Amino acid sequence: MSEATRRLRLEISYDGSNFSGWSNQPGLRTVQGVIEAALATVLARFGPAPVLTVAGRTDAGVHALGQVAHVDLTPAQVAKLERHRGKAASPQTSAPATLQRRLNGIAGLNSDVWITGVSWAPEGFDARFSAVWRRYEYRIADATAPRNPLVRSHTLWHPVPLDGAAMDLAAFSLVGLHDWASYCKPRDGSTTIRDLQQFRWQRRDDGVLVARVVADAFCHSMVRALVGACVAVGEHKLGIESVVEIREQMSRISDFKVMPAKGLTLMEVGYPDDADLGERAEQTRARRGAVTFSEPREAAPGPARHAVSLTAPPSVD
Repeated sequence: MSEATRRLRLEISYDGSNFSGWSNQPGLRTVQGVIEAALATVLARFGPAPVLTVAGRTDAGVHALGQVAHVDLTPAQVAKLERHRGKAASPQTSAPATLQRRLNGIAGLNSDVWITGVSWAPEGFDARFSAVWRRYEYRIADATAPRNPLVRSHTLWHPVPLDGAAMDLAAFSLVGLHDWASYCKPRDGSTTIRDLQQFRWQRRDDGVLVARVVADAFCHSMVRALVGACVAVGEHKLGIESVVEIREQMSRISDFKVMPAKGLTLMEVGYPDDADLGERAEQTRARRGAVTFSEPREAAPGPARHAVSLTAPPSVD
């Protein structure tokens, strides 16, 4: 971010059902494309159209309640927001509020994307590189749970009963820092090493099984692959210990299905204290140095995990 611009943090929620993912794609409707088009409308004739940087690039059909992005505005763009409707207000508060109001006004009251908050970003903040974790949930209504049409857009209906206790044990056994090549679609130039900080299943009062998955970052399709392996365990097609054995093979196999996107929601993105934002961003960008990790964050029953040595910190995808 240059000294001439001001950075804003955006909190974003969306129903991913009718989006082809977050990232801009020619000829397709994406979350980034819709918001950036609205930004261009709001700030027309006041410099280049702003570009969003996002915490996590969700796939087609994935939802979000706690997505985070940032945008850098020029002085002319900030001044335009300050002058909107002639409202007199402090430059520290009125531009974010005006931008949020204008973007949501363009979206309309029945929109599938909504800006839930806009604020001035603290010094050093980077929506992508300052993040320390991302938390997702995956919802499954199996054959024992009632079918609620009101939540069908973000809950997978599964036709057979699932053993939630076995799924939870399998998920818990996976926690730690590992190479997740067996559970990812690798991107060129990106590592598949990630720190899976939490992974648990719970059957809630409405009968729906919900996975809570937290990691420093996720590879492409990683959460849906992890969920698919657990579903195979829940159907007793895989043993609990098999999910770790699959991970150790370090290559994609066909022992389980990658689950559909509709059940997956990005719930929250975690950041360090404001004073540490810049340092965290630089560490994530650096991708150099030797770091050795020997213990996962949670000790899980089952086969022992091996130490993993990195020649670079995990990238953020």
